[in-house]
Amino acid sequence: MLFRRRFGDLIDRQLRVFAQDHAERLERIKATRGAYRQSDAMAAEERYGDYADELDWAAEDLAAMRDAYMETLDEHAAERYAREFRKTVAKTMPEIAKALED
Repeated sequence: MLFRRRFGDLIDRQLRVFAQDHAERLERIKATRGAYRQSDAMAAEERYGDYADELDWAAEDLAAMRDAYMETLDEHAAERYAREFRKTVAKTMPEIAKALED
């Protein structure tokens, strides 16, 4: 049996809008990740903090978008939407998905 994503198109659109609206911030995530990976041991902790801050920002913003939509749904639909949202973010934005779980 194929798993059909009830909210798939909606979530895809939401994530596209998020990526378009926050393109600069998403680029900053890549930049801070690069800076962390290239840093020496002395600077690594600070660089990782910068990277984690950017991931936290993105996760908070995605969570706000997810939660706002969930408020319009009944409990069962909200649970399904949240599950599909989590899976889609994990596939398309894995670094942010980890922060979203935390």
